[in-house]
Amino acid sequence: MSKRNDFVNSLKDLSETDLTSRIREDEQRLKKLEFAHAISPLESPVNIRLLRKDIARLKTELTKRKIGKTATAKA
Repeated sequence: MSKRNDFVNSLKDLSETDLTSRIREDEQRLKKLEFAHAISPLESPVNIRLLRKDIARLKTELTKRKIGKTATAKA
């Protein structure tokens, strides 16, 4: 299994509050990385892109859950 699939599968075990706190933490890490990269180039700037993608995956999972709740509430 790929690392991405492992990451996505691990998200399913997290609660919504855990997801939101993880999003907040990762966004802060991203800001720090981008700032450090602006001052002096990072050894591995790919980490910025990977972190952005992880944040997007976290937000996608959170949105899926919210949509699922509203769909079950309407039914």
